[in-house]
Amino acid sequence: MQFPIGGRTARRTAVTALAVALGAGSLAACGDDGGSTDGAGKPKTVTLVTHDSFAVSKNVLKEFEKQSGYQVKVLKGSDAGSAVNQAVLSKGNPQGDVFFGIDNTLLSRGLKNGIFTPYEAKDLAAIPERLQLDKGEHRVTPVDFGDICVNYDRAYFAKKKLDPPATFADLVKPQYKNLLVTENAATSSPGLGFLLASAAAYGEDGWQDYWKQLKANGVEVVDGWEQAYFDRFSGAGKGDRPLVVSYASSPPAGVLDVKPQPKEAPTGVSTGTCFRQIEFAGLLAGAKNEEGGKQLIDFMLGRTFQEDMPLNMFVYPAREDAALPELFTTYGTAIDKPLSLAPATIDRNREQWIKTWTSLVVR
Repeated sequence: MQFPIGGRTARRTAVTALAVALGAGSLAACGDDGGSTDGAGKPKTVTLVTHDSFAVSKNVLKEFEKQSGYQVKVLKGSDAGSAVNQAVLSKGNPQGDVFFGIDNTLLSRGLKNGIFTPYEAKDLAAIPERLQLDKGEHRVTPVDFGDICVNYDRAYFAKKKLDPPATFADLVKPQYKNLLVTENAATSSPGLGFLLASAAAYGEDGWQDYWKQLKANGVEVVDGWEQAYFDRFSGAGKGDRPLVVSYASSPPAGVLDVKPQPKEAPTGVSTGTCFRQIEFAGLLAGAKNEEGGKQLIDFMLGRTFQEDMPLNMFVYPAREDAALPELFTTYGTAIDKPLSLAPATIDRNREQWIKTWTSLVVR
């Protein structure tokens, strides 16, 4: 969700999304706050704290501002991890009113530190229960989802007359030796997601043996998504590795600006390797404009915002009744059975798993 993605902005302008590097960064503001209060002392601005991959059409924000009477200020951090850390450090005196971009890999950190005020959004009934990971308390509201998956270069496998891998088990077979590039789980969101996917597939005690096999089969590890996708992946035109850890939304993003549109995207998705990411919004505890924050969360669940997200952030809307753009329906791949882990399981194991993975694969 989030997310390293050279940024979802990179997905939008280049090829894909959710590749956000896990690092620190200061928040940058965009938007006009129009002054802090009106003549009656009511706040005129609602402030959204988010990651650097957040993108929305200007006319969509204008619609919210017209409906609510509030202007929106957006404070962007470098990535979801650092933005969550900043929210924890500023607990009780938040930098804004609403936080967007905390995902299921980081959710327990935010909830455990009490950075959100419970709020049950108006259109929550339109969101599938499988996405509502905090359904009982409503401290966060699911806004979008996506899947980290192995992508493959169609031309390479057609030329070799070789079926692309479909599952994790396929990736360690001899015919796929030295074909896969992935991102470092310690420095990259998709890299971490791929590690978590292997833990979901092979269990808390079995994923280490799987990675030993993957290493023996020649997996290459690079720092981040942009390096993996654009420098090493043959499907992006430069590299010699026909398999890369990316997103299920990468194929439609890859043909966004291609004219004429091809019959199919040049890349495909190994659907048995996918890990589900869910992004949430939450009302920050101590928000100066709590009422505006509630209205903004409601708006983010409305169809206008939900249907604007796919071609801006290359994620899927949380609402089941939100219409998808033709680019997604034509070139996208629906992941029916993505792997997942409970946020509490991720929180309990994340740091140790990263250390163990690093010692097994990188060092």
